[in-house]
Amino acid sequence: MSSFKMPEDIKVGVIGYGGAFNMGRQHLTFMKKAGMTPVAVAELDETRLKVAREEFPGIETYTSVSAMLDKSDVNLVVIITPHNTHAKLALQCLRAGRHVISEKPLAITTEECDAMIREAAKQNLLLSTYHNRHWDGCILNALEQIHSRKVIGEVYRIEAHMGGYNRPGDWWRSSKSISGGILYDWGVHLLEYSLQILQSDIVEVTGFAHTGFWADETPWQADTNEDEATAVVRFKDGTWINLTMSSIASAPRKGWLEITGTTGTYIFDGGTYEILQIKDGEKVVSSGKNPGHQYDKYYDNIAAHLSTGEDLIITPEWSRRPIHILDLACKSAAMGQTLKAKYA
Repeated sequence: MSSFKMPEDIKVGVIGYGGAFNMGRQHLTFMKKAGMTPVAVAELDETRLKVAREEFPGIETYTSVSAMLDKSDVNLVVIITPHNTHAKLALQCLRAGRHVISEKPLAITTEECDAMIREAAKQNLLLSTYHNRHWDGCILNALEQIHSRKVIGEVYRIEAHMGGYNRPGDWWRSSKSISGGILYDWGVHLLEYSLQILQSDIVEVTGFAHTGFWADETPWQADTNEDEATAVVRFKDGTWINLTMSSIASAPRKGWLEITGTTGTYIFDGGTYEILQIKDGEKVVSSGKNPGHQYDKYYDNIAAHLSTGEDLIITPEWSRRPIHILDLACKSAAMGQTLKAKYA
């Protein structure tokens, strides 16, 4: 896709400029660094619009998405809002002729993802998800060691896990109907890492969940995220992923991903990695620090895709894969049975 002569011709805006993590500022800063031109912010909170004007002098500000789409000449919109609003807002922007990037997750359900993908194709517009962690140093190093150097032989299993023993916070990310559930925050990142390592087709997903332990202590009550949830994913080539996110893990495991192969295991978190290899019947352990991230590459690719036709790296189809897994896992946990994967 090539719609612009050069990156600076791409006028960009964000929907959402909340104070948590300052994601609005982060997106506009990275887009500007990639050569694109920030022009608009839509945000309900007037105090945050004032911050946006201070941080980006001259930027247009709107208190509704409709007003921004009607009055600004923004070409590319980034959605930085609660998870359950991503699909509706993306469809609104696509139908208004705007390219769209959604903060992760792309959406909550497979059906929402498919509707967004169909609309983007119909309008011939870009649709992507801000999977900047595709370029985290921990996964880049793991791919080099595992795929290129074959340090653990043939990979057949990934255990992805994160969590501890703590009460959920009093914000929207702890509401299942708004966030999607406990698997939909960091779980999406861990799956996106895992799907770079295991590249076969998804066959089926089994979900498990424990609920109710923290519910009475949160504002969300029965709508509180699961206390713990697991997605077990089977792939066509016989490999599998076991993803678990927990807020009741009294003995959390080491690392974020534990990748097991025929001759060893590779364990990593954001900062460090450890390799356990079997050589001549003996276990050999080595470890080190992961390199830094390369987040600039996400928006560099977006700008190049729109201005020179460079292939899009984080496609909507790629973004759909972790969401389909999580959607099936939640449905499977509720139904008590394994569910087959479906492809658009």
